[in-house]
Amino acid sequence: MPSVVGLLEQRELTARRPLDELREEADRIQAELVVAEREWDEGVIARVRRRSRGCRRRQRRPP
Repeated sequence: MPSVVGLLEQRELTARRPLDELREEADRIQAELVVAEREWDEGVIARVRRRSRGCRRRQRRPP
């Protein structure tokens, strides 16, 4: 007859596997999100810089 402690440990191991897999997936998704946000920010910064340069050039032209 299996012990109660042994049954509880087996149940814990069974529950831990999907939990560990989900944590690994969450870590992977978080890393992808960081990269995507960085790329997005770089694109926004580049767009703002282009616009600000365009405004400066327009202001320098004679009327």
